[in-house]
Amino acid sequence: MPIKIPRRVLVRRRKKPEFRRQESWRYVRLKPNWRRPRGKDSKMRLQVRGAPPLVKIGYGSPRKYRGLHPSGYREVLVYRPEDLEKVNPEYEAVRIAGSVGRRKRLKILEVAESRGIKVLNPPVKEEAVTEVGEE
Repeated sequence: MPIKIPRRVLVRRRKKPEFRRQESWRYVRLKPNWRRPRGKDSKMRLQVRGAPPLVKIGYGSPRKYRGLHPSGYREVLVYRPEDLEKVNPEYEAVRIAGSVGRRKRLKILEVAESRGIKVLNPPVKEEAVTEVGEE
């Protein structure tokens, strides 16, 4: 059974800001990956109003709900149907990797449905594609 995530935790997740490296929006050579600002006069380090927020312990989520999908399942990345053997359908759901092709996606979906495993990103069925194409 998936864990029921309280509404307050989901709201806090939505409100958590994107922590970006200082000045990364200004220079192409700087990636947005978080780095702590250490400059002597850094407005970000001094937490001046209007500057981007710093990473702090208060933004963390409760350990019980950390890393869970909003549905309450723990995500498992799957590349082939054999990977589904290790998945526990009671508390794990699968996400099919982006590099997997259509034929293998359909095979993974078929095996997952037979084992009662939830697929977080199921492939689009053929019927749905033809209906949209006719309109």
